[in-house]
Amino acid sequence: MNAQVISSEPKEISLSITETDIGILYIIQHELLKESNIDFAGVIVKHPLTNECWMRINSNTKPMQEIRKATDSAIKMANEFKQLFNSKIKVN
Repeated sequence: MNAQVISSEPKEISLSITETDIGILYIIQHELLKESNIDFAGVIVKHPLTNECWMRINSNTKPMQEIRKATDSAIKMANEFKQLFNSKIKVN
């Protein structure tokens, strides 16, 4: 996954993200939207043939800090799901 800042302002950031799955970005978007200080979090596939996604976040605080918090929360949730899944499945 590669990310590049398209534009950055004190309360808004736009990112171009390549070599990723849109599903991962939807999870991060979901975590962002749970926060009360996020006004907008959007994800789009710029073009299906280029594998480029765009994400924009509008926040009452620093948007990059909010992305970090949302990503950490998504990783924690994925690890909990992995532990639950592994505890229910016996691997031979």
